[in-house]
Formats: sequence, structure tokens, C-alpha cells
Amino acid sequence: MMVYPFIAIAAYLIGSVSFAVIVSRLFGLPDPRTYGSNNPGATNVLRSGNKLAAALTLLGDALKGWLAVALASKAASMLGLRNEAVAVAALFVFVGHLFPVFYQFKGGKGVATALGALLALDWRVGIVAAFVWLVLFALTKTSSIAALVATATTPIIAYYFHGGDMTSGVILLIAIVVIWRHKENIARLFAGREKQISKSNQ
Repeated sequence: MMVYPFIAIAAYLIGSVSFAVIVSRLFGLPDPRTYGSNNPGATNVLRSGNKLAAALTLLGDALKGWLAVALASKAASMLGLRNEAVAVAALFVFVGHLFPVFYQFKGGKGVATALGALLALDWRVGIVAAFVWLVLFALTKTSSIAALVATATTPIIAYYFHGGDMTSGVILLIAIVVIWRHKENIARLFAGREKQISKSNQ
């Protein structure tokens, strides 16, 4: 339908807001694209040593994912659209975070935004993914391991609840892209060089 492109564009623009950059500026911290992994995300902001800034970045990135999908869901309900409209919003808010128009298309890895979108798309999938992430992070203190395993579980959970519909397809696509964006982390994990969060701040 003609409204789908508008939903996609709106979700993309919401996703293009980089809370890592905004929060860092508000706290007087260096631009997260200039140190550490050069990734504008909560994990890299944490390397600045400011835990509050990192927490606000995580929250902001998750909330924008949730907001885009929640707004699309409301619009779909009002306009009598199918669930595909909501899945489109989830995909494009994620794409906006990865390739933000406001920041020369250089964005983060999308874990927090994907989680926020998942919570609005299907809270059951989002809750399980968040639980897996929290457990693995507590055990390993390694953000990439927690993110990769949690991400890998989402298509399985989505298929269980939704079968092979578009929602499951979008969640699978998001999972594949998140894992691909972590390719350098995967290489470091196999080489035994991936740092734990506690050690990366020392």
C-alpha cells in the first residue's frame, strides 16, 4: 500500500537519531566514533568511563526502536493495515540506526535498537532475547558474546510464535545483519582477543 513507504521513511528517520553521539555531547564526552571500536553504541560509550552516559545511550537506542514500531502499530490499527506495516517499521528503524542519514550513514551495530523494536513487535521474543543477553553478559562480562547468542535465538523464538510470516522474516533478517555487523568481534573471539567490559575500561 501507498502508506508503507511513509511508515518506512518515518521509522528510518527515528532510527537515524544517534543517542551515543547526543548523550556524549550532553556529558561533554568525546565523540564515540573517534575512540575504542569507533562504534556509536552503548558499549563503546562505556569505554569513556561514564556508566550513566552508557546507560542512557542504551535506553535511548532501545526506546527509539520501540517507538517506531509502536507508532506503526497504532497507525496500522487506525488505518486497518496488516501486520506487515509494523514489520516494515521494525526493519527500517533498525536500518536507520545502522546507516543514519544525520551522521554520514555511519551508525552502530543495532543490538539495542533491535531489542526495542522486538519488544514492540512481539514482547515475548524481546523478553527472551533480553533474558538471554543478561544471563550471558553476567556470566562472561563480554557484550559481543551476549549479543550474538541472544540475537541468534530470536528467529527461532519468532518462528515458534509466528510461523513463517513476514514478522519472522524481518526478525531473521535483523538477526543476520546484527551478526554480520559483529564480524570483527567474532574474529577476535576466535583469536581469544575479545575484551571483557570490565577489562576494556581499565
